[in-house]
Amino acid sequence: MVKIGQEVPEFAMSAFQNDEVKDIKLSDYKGKWVVVVFYPADFTFVCPTELEDVAALYPKFQEVGAEVISVSTDTAFVHKAWHDTSEAIGKVDYLMGADPTGTVSKLFGVYIEENGLALRGTFIINPEGVIKTVEIHSNEIARDVSETLRKLKAAQYTAAHPGEVCP
Repeated sequence: MVKIGQEVPEFAMSAFQNDEVKDIKLSDYKGKWVVVVFYPADFTFVCPTELEDVAALYPKFQEVGAEVISVSTDTAFVHKAWHDTSEAIGKVDYLMGADPTGTVSKLFGVYIEENGLALRGTFIINPEGVIKTVEIHSNEIARDVSETLRKLKAAQYTAAHPGEVCP
């Protein structure tokens, strides 16, 4: 499992974005901040509210030079079907990563072996590929995406001002 301060090993997966399924890898985003948002599964109750919140704030993430990748153990084609049928998910225009083998979820330590799903986990990766924040919690608790944006800005501030801290 990757930890704060460690470089994230290269990973690849299929992703759905803008009505297209494509292959992506972490190195495609080298030089950018990356926010990876793991969630349990498509077509569930809580996940669309979180992903819709991410969609609403996605322009703000982009304004500060970050890319967002949501990830579940569903396939990219399931992501497309969900995007095409859910009003909330229809608003998503960031990458929806597909991890049906659980490989990426295991790398980040969020894979639940018993049911093949991911825990709710949020990771902020700096432009050099190093983990700056980790948040993992139980699947019955949704996250506050505005707090993720605040943490991203704090990580960017401390990166630009070595030796300083940011409350």
